[in-house]
Amino acid sequence: MKKIDKEKNFISAVVYVNQDEERIGSFLNHLIDVLETHFLKFEIICVNDCSEDASYQKIKEVSQRRNTAINVINMSYYQGRELAMNAGIDLSIGDFVYEFDSSYVDYDLDFIFTIYQKSLEGYDIVAAKPHRKSRLSSRIFYRLFNQYSHSEFALTTDTFRILSRRAINRIHMMNKTIPYRKALYVKCGLQMASISYEPTKSASVKMTKEMKLERKKNATDALVLFTDLFYRISIFMTMMMLVITFGVAIYTVVIYVSKQPVAGWTTTMLFLSFCFFILFVMISVIMKYLSIILSLLFKNQKYFIASIDKIN
Repeated sequence: MKKIDKEKNFISAVVYVNQDEERIGSFLNHLIDVLETHFLKFEIICVNDCSEDASYQKIKEVSQRRNTAINVINMSYYQGRELAMNAGIDLSIGDFVYEFDSSYVDYDLDFIFTIYQKSLEGYDIVAAKPHRKSRLSSRIFYRLFNQYSHSEFALTTDTFRILSRRAINRIHMMNKTIPYRKALYVKCGLQMASISYEPTKSASVKMTKEMKLERKKNATDALVLFTDLFYRISIFMTMMMLVITFGVAIYTVVIYVSKQPVAGWTTTMLFLSFCFFILFVMISVIMKYLSIILSLLFKNQKYFIASIDKIN
């Protein structure tokens, strides 16, 4: 049997866990197989986002059965995928860090190492992209984001990804709070790549109500923070109201010239037209300044950890 020369880079694998008792055991077993085969040193960090099922027990069983240490971050309460994954990445120490946003596997396990090999070609961020049709809502979001974010790389649906330590440091330099990781990745200025694969099974991950709400919030925040879409919308609405205001002003003058107006009506309408004109101009300017402030500061988002367990 040919001996495999294992990679000397230290690898961290951050796994998001929420109500995953049916899949997390099998996923971790497969992940350990891949990491043990190809890497000399690695760590696994499971971020338990306040799961109410037996997910923690399943992680513990795998760790003891495989004689592999697994770090488990227990969030204080449900905080969503983004903040939970931020906690896991902050704890990681690897030269390269895998991000598994889900324990659902629809790819060949060797593809995990393929993604790593691609990163060695000079790419700081490499994503695994399933070759299937995304949800309609996802397609709309990605189209709007890519059109109005003016990013060099397109944001797409992916299953998992790997980041170099340089990429993680760059992201933290850009902002201490990360509201939507994938959006910052395409805006960080480092080299990115994606590798497509044919899914081995159809997507069937059930999303909880909290996950759906988080998904909508993340999409809205990303469009506000990383694109000029809402600024363009405000400009369009301002121009539309300006047209209406000018129309009312012209109509007021016509009524005044052609007919006997109601006493004080002409003066009132001209005054209101002028006020609305100024108001819409000011709103447009304020929206621009708000968009700049948000893009620089973001919202103050922090995660809260109940405990960090190292299961041996």
